[in-house]
Amino acid sequence: MTTPSSTPVVPRRRIGDLEVSALGLGCMGMSFAYGPADQTEAVATLNQAIDSGVDFLDTADIYGAGANEELLAQVLADRRDEVVLATKFGILLDEETGRPNGQVDGSPEYVRAAVDASLRRLDVDVIDLYYVHRVDPNRPIEETVGALGELVQAGKVRNLGLSEANAATLRRAAAVHPIAALQSEWSIFSRDVEMGAVDAAREVGATVVPYSPLGRGLLTGSSSATDLADNDFRRTLPRWQGENLDRNLELVARVRTIAEEVDATPGQVALAWLLAQGDDVVPIPGTKRRKYLVENIGAVAVELTPAQLDSLSELEAVGDRYPDMDWVAGRSA
Repeated sequence: MTTPSSTPVVPRRRIGDLEVSALGLGCMGMSFAYGPADQTEAVATLNQAIDSGVDFLDTADIYGAGANEELLAQVLADRRDEVVLATKFGILLDEETGRPNGQVDGSPEYVRAAVDASLRRLDVDVIDLYYVHRVDPNRPIEETVGALGELVQAGKVRNLGLSEANAATLRRAAAVHPIAALQSEWSIFSRDVEMGAVDAAREVGATVVPYSPLGRGLLTGSSSATDLADNDFRRTLPRWQGENLDRNLELVARVRTIAEEVDATPGQVALAWLLAQGDDVVPIPGTKRRKYLVENIGAVAVELTPAQLDSLSELEAVGDRYPDMDWVAGRSA
């Protein structure tokens, strides 16, 4: 099993005109959604990631109502040239709670306001990869992407991406401006992106950036993944409730069996499965602790046989990804 003393060299992959680590780091949990935050440990994790060759950092303006971008600014102040920086915009927050209110704004006016706000919080001059976090269902995607293209011309953004867009939307967006990345949930347990979106991404030359590649922690096989804080948003997800959770934990046991065969952890096997889906796949496992960062990096050294890959591909999680799948589906305006 890969240990801290034997952390492997992280290979490189491409997103648009960017060269990035084959594994990125999702930063959401450092400020939002997954229980209490520890800012000191988060900053240490960010620095260790960069030191270890994981230079692709992913955030969004809604994570902690901007707090996550401000957290990254602490590290970017001294290490901007070592980082490929991705952030997102478009999801609106409730003014009282600071949490998503279910609304999306992809208007040109909001595009311009959102990028300037992110640049201020991050304290940088340019964002390497700027995503539409969710497609505005009430506005043609061409209008949103057209405004984003103006940001590229203005030098505020280098590359554009879409998050949770379907195949038709992705093709329409790419007809307006090159789309460098499609970020969607993808893991052994979340396969719906394979029903057209992955093919469309490859058709338009977009790298696929899977978020939640560890099934929001479920695929790590850790008992702590199911011992959730009261404010952990996974308590609201169908896959984490009642009989669904029991069934999914049975599937995790099958992942653990393969992990034992290759002397790895279940989480490393889950990441290795994704990395094997193509050189145009860059997973961004999220963590807020250094010990899990080290474990995740170990996945780049795990080699799975074709039979093991097929066995993992046959697993099917029970329960939807979100309570309301309209939040991620059918957004093709």
